[in-house]
Amino acid sequence: MKRLICMLMVLMTAFSCALAEDEFYFKQYPLAENGEAIVNDVTFYGEGSIDDNNRVFYEIFVGSFSDSNGDGIGDLRGIINRMDYLNDGDPDSGLSLGVEGIWLTPVFLSPSYHKYDVADFYTIDPDFGTMDDLKELIALCHERDVKLILDLPINHTSTENRWFRNFLNSHRLNNPGNTYYDFYSWQTADEATPKGRHFARAAGTDLLYEANFSDSMPEPDFDNVLVRQTMLDVALYYLDLGVDGFRFDAAKYIYYGDNAACVDFWSWYIGELRKVRSDVYTVAEVWDGDGVIDQYLTVTSCFNFTTSQTSGLIAETAKAGDVNRFTAYIDQHLEHLDSLGSHALSTLFISNHDMDRSAGYLTMASGNGKMAASLYLLSPGSPFIYYGEEIGLRGSRGGSNTDANRRLAMLWGDGDTVANPEGATYAANKQTPYSVKDLFPMADSMYNHYKQLIMIRKANPEIARGDYTALSFADTKVGGFTAAWNGSTVAVLHNTTGRTITVDLKDATDIAFTTVAACVGVGTCTLEGTALTLEGQTSVVLR
Repeated sequence: MKRLICMLMVLMTAFSCALAEDEFYFKQYPLAENGEAIVNDVTFYGEGSIDDNNRVFYEIFVGSFSDSNGDGIGDLRGIINRMDYLNDGDPDSGLSLGVEGIWLTPVFLSPSYHKYDVADFYTIDPDFGTMDDLKELIALCHERDVKLILDLPINHTSTENRWFRNFLNSHRLNNPGNTYYDFYSWQTADEATPKGRHFARAAGTDLLYEANFSDSMPEPDFDNVLVRQTMLDVALYYLDLGVDGFRFDAAKYIYYGDNAACVDFWSWYIGELRKVRSDVYTVAEVWDGDGVIDQYLTVTSCFNFTTSQTSGLIAETAKAGDVNRFTAYIDQHLEHLDSLGSHALSTLFISNHDMDRSAGYLTMASGNGKMAASLYLLSPGSPFIYYGEEIGLRGSRGGSNTDANRRLAMLWGDGDTVANPEGATYAANKQTPYSVKDLFPMADSMYNHYKQLIMIRKANPEIARGDYTALSFADTKVGGFTAAWNGSTVAVLHNTTGRTITVDLKDATDIAFTTVAACVGVGTCTLEGTALTLEGQTSVVLR
């Protein structure tokens, strides 16, 4: 294996810095007193830049991330301004978070703050900027080897969409010959509503249109060839613009209650996209158990809901759980993906914009937040970070029952004017007291933990893309896996408990590991022969 040495810089030592507000805003770099970051060398064992989709993605809820123009709403220009924070394009600097992909929640023209009800797919919402801003962001991402995917909510539109207005007018005029007469799923008031589905009445008519999420979100009829082609054209337009792929919202609702029909649709749709770009990145939201998700994995990657949220396998394991159970599940999941022969990747995450923030149940103080991050970022495939997760940003639906509380403003600490979204009621005194600026100089901060994990993952490319074999140790919660790729094998092991544990590697593998390539977490690691000692809430990579 070709071995390249590069300076992947890890902030391992606490340091002080005094930055002017404007300097921090634009540079995002914490500096030591002599003007340089305190760093350590890390050996890189890979083949340089690897152009595949086994990347760490970062979900940005656009309106809550960074505000460039002082109106309180996050925008595309704000993301452009923060690219040095996300990925500065210099793998030798070690100064950015280092994410390799970005998922933008919808940026299209929409009457709502969340933009999942699209009024025009070909117009960027003015709150977020312009099409030129998106083009600039795409170009900047590609300059820095970052893939950009767009959230594409085609299951429903806004009632303000011209397609829906034409649909209503054609019915009011009783003109079935109109192009848009059957563009949306509809029935008359005297027909029985299919079980489990919701139809809203169009004002002043006997027309009912399907709207399972909200009366303001009518659903197109995907049996209509025009609908299919129209929605395909949207994706093709943005692929031509340069985006690298899409996150498909509400993928299992294209045909409500009929997963087989939905899978057939996505097979056609994504198949058409792959004709244009064979490496297009696609990931679907199929919020369900593995039995349902498995059906969609034949055609696309899907978020792994079994491992997410407060009751998910990541959180359960991070709270002093049995790592062997976690790795056995991942091993089985990967084998299943391989058996499908599809493009699907393992796509782990803890939370997203529809869930309570993980910092509420995986706190920084307990160490559980760091442990959870180690479990899923040091796993194969394409994990997703939800913006603010790296600083312990909090937020929950709570008694107000509003998703806005899960999408609160990023805390930069440098005067950024981004504000909480419309409808947010989360109490300020419940929020984390730390901003990005606070956490930069803290060597043991959650932010620096996330950055170290991404660096370790890059430095040991076997983790992301290697052949996975779970390692099982009897009578202990310590566990892990080996990953073999391109003629090289690494081992990743975790101790989620609060006590120091020693395991004998030869009890789980015949491979001779001699080097501690990385040790990350609350404690330290030592390897003496085949005896590995891991302090509590600590993870190790062995070569």
